[in-house]
Amino acid sequence: MSHILNMTLAASIGLIAVFSVDFIDLFFLSQLEDKAIQAALGFTGTILFATISIGIGLSIAAAATLARAVGEQDPKKAQRRTTNNLIYTAVISSLIALILFLIMPSILSLLGAKDHVLELSLNYLIILVPTMPIFAISIVSSAMLRALGDAKRAALVTIGGGLVNAILDPIFIFTLDMGFNGAAIATLIARFSMMGLGLYGLYHYNDKLFQLRSSQVKKDFKPYITIAIPAVLTNIATPIGNGYVTYAVASYGNAAVAAWAIIARILPLSFCAVFALSGAIGPIIGQNLGGKKYERVKQTLTDAIKFNTLYTLFIWLALVIAAPFIISLLQLKGLTADLVNFFCFWLSPLFGMIGYLFIANATFNNMDKPKISMWLNWARATLGTVPFVYVGGYIAGSYGLLTGQILGGALTAIYAIYLCYKTVKTIDPNQNH
Repeated sequence: MSHILNMTLAASIGLIAVFSVDFIDLFFLSQLEDKAIQAALGFTGTILFATISIGIGLSIAAAATLARAVGEQDPKKAQRRTTNNLIYTAVISSLIALILFLIMPSILSLLGAKDHVLELSLNYLIILVPTMPIFAISIVSSAMLRALGDAKRAALVTIGGGLVNAILDPIFIFTLDMGFNGAAIATLIARFSMMGLGLYGLYHYNDKLFQLRSSQVKKDFKPYITIAIPAVLTNIATPIGNGYVTYAVASYGNAAVAAWAIIARILPLSFCAVFALSGAIGPIIGQNLGGKKYERVKQTLTDAIKFNTLYTLFIWLALVIAAPFIISLLQLKGLTADLVNFFCFWLSPLFGMIGYLFIANATFNNMDKPKISMWLNWARATLGTVPFVYVGGYIAGSYGLLTGQILGGALTAIYAIYLCYKTVKTIDPNQNH
């Protein structure tokens, strides 16, 4: 438990920096008192969340393969994989960014963005989508630093980016009078600073980081891509499910979309430790599997669930207390304010339960069973989202729609943990005698 707490705390600090970037953007942009901008944040957030999810999927593969080499006590393999994982990440994320750049106008229209909101959203994404490889390299570098056991340096990567963004946001938005596009440019610069910090941190462990050898690049591709493909497909399921929710919310007008955009930023910032927990236990599970310490794998899973439950209860209380302050800080009114308040009071504990799914995903990925994670996440994004959102919206409008999305995810997460414990028992040879 102490190992989990230390790794999660360090990773949480880093994720607070990542997620606070979006919230800082939201805060400064809310001062413009433009509902169109708040609605545009909902549409752009859906697409950017997809790019972030892909980057996290690639980081899962990089951390898992590196952690296994560390657990096997093979420093040469670990050194080689550090470099190769960065190469794979750069190539794959660049290809995805190019495809997304070409089709994002169609995606925005499909989600329900129209007129001025569509124009704002498109201009914002034209600036940020091309930086997807920069962000991916940053987040992969941070994940590999955690796999090497340096959680503090891993956190500094994202903290540095968050600080840069916080400083530049008001300058570009207000001083230079660039508004919504100014927030995008500030984020762009912050991503480059994150990449620099990440690569510098890895160079501390691997002074041959930039010495590329074509004969060595192919060696680690199979173990990397074996995890990367299902990990990316696993992570992309959530933004696709959120895309359907955005489409459904759009039918209730810009005020509802604005509320959805705000909730989508409050949620990861509040539950940063839940997100960090899955990233923190991954290297712990991977190293113990490499060292054949199977009982520690099971204990890690159990302690992670305990932590997630207690943390969710704490955050629920905090959000109930903070709800009026959040509404006042962001100058929310009408339906937007009501939906945000409803989330803080009633829906936040249900989202905490979805943390069990994140824990299960990390466990399956590091047990070389990433396909199970993939199917669980797609189950949440489809069966756990579409019917629940549809029925919830039919019964109680936008309130029922949001309730249905989170309730469906919570039920999927409960099944995921059951399946996870069942699978963990099968990896220990001593359990089968």
